[in-house]
Amino acid sequence: MQSIYIGRQPIIDSDSNLSAYEVLYEGSQSTLDRYSSASIINNVLNKFGKHSLLGNHRGFVKIDEKFLLHDIIFSLPPEVFVFCIIESVDLNERVVERVESLYRKGYKLCIYNIKIFPWSIEKYERIFPFMDFIKVNVQESSPQRLREHIEKIKEYGITVIADSVDDRLQFDEAKKVSCDWYQGYFFAEPVILKNAVYEPSHMAILKLYNLIMQDVSIDEITQAFEDNHAVTIQLLQFINSGAFHFRNRISSIHHVLTLVGRIPLGQWLMLMIYSKSISKEGQTPLMLMVKNRTELMQDILKAIRPDAKSNQLGEAYFVGVLSLIETVFSVKLEEVLVHVNISENVEKALLNNEGIFGEILALIRDIESFKTYSVSRFEKKYQLKTGSIEQVVVQSMKKVNLFESPEEKS
Repeated sequence: MQSIYIGRQPIIDSDSNLSAYEVLYEGSQSTLDRYSSASIINNVLNKFGKHSLLGNHRGFVKIDEKFLLHDIIFSLPPEVFVFCIIESVDLNERVVERVESLYRKGYKLCIYNIKIFPWSIEKYERIFPFMDFIKVNVQESSPQRLREHIEKIKEYGITVIADSVDDRLQFDEAKKVSCDWYQGYFFAEPVILKNAVYEPSHMAILKLYNLIMQDVSIDEITQAFEDNHAVTIQLLQFINSGAFHFRNRISSIHHVLTLVGRIPLGQWLMLMIYSKSISKEGQTPLMLMVKNRTELMQDILKAIRPDAKSNQLGEAYFVGVLSLIETVFSVKLEEVLVHVNISENVEKALLNNEGIFGEILALIRDIESFKTYSVSRFEKKYQLKTGSIEQVVVQSMKKVNLFESPEEKS
């Protein structure tokens, strides 16, 4: 049976709030490519489901001319997707008529990954009135050309998305030329700065984490939290936000320790580092990414080792949560680990991809980069059924969606 692999990449606004996802899909055989036919997209939808994949957000999907002109496109709900027209689509009369028809019926359309040149603006200008989004390739478009043309594009009410933003410099440049949304790996790729320093709140969380992991009394831990008012308030807001299942609201650190124990509290503390704020709008994309990694680390471990003990699952969790810590601190991972009380297994996995935890982390990074060949290779090595990892990934997406919008839990 043929497998369909699916992934998603966040699209964020200028304040790093999650705005949408780009949906990536690929078949396990070479006859399928990223611009698969309408039937493949339907299979993806039927197999995974909109809510599991996207939560409350729209999904940007790349389409070719065959997909665009196939009438099955009208069977897809207009509120779910943004159809992204790829560069190879010829803007002939049939295509222009179909674009206008979709626009009139309420579908959202996007020009995908355009390189800003005078000729490209001239090519697409005739369909600008029907576009809701344009994704511009910031790596292959000069800032000067972006500045010259983005203002004109916005006159049509089009939201401009900076695509292929892979580092902080590109993000800052895209902001300067007035892009609205952004997509890329910049928040997952750490910016290493010389003589960088930890933020006090982050160091306070690390110190509290180490204290929790040591054999000290509850009263001593409670006192340490009371000496860090900002951290205590944020932690209580986080725990009471609805992302966790408690019958009654938790009012004190002593209450947290009594009900749930030290390890969950330590995990929440580490997860908090990734959150710039806790609000009704949801979590930051970076926090959602680390949440996804921790879920995958534990669930993949359980898939290959069903009898895994709680301490092993805890180690898997911390590999996931620490795997993006460089992004927060802007220093080398080795320097951060000096301040964190972790096991040798966790350290080897993070620094050298060694051991079972390191192997799972490497697989997760490949999944995020949509290197689907690693999935089948991993399944064969551990004698898992074809599609086992795919199911784990989908379940993780569901959990992250609930984590982002806990009020929708049934």
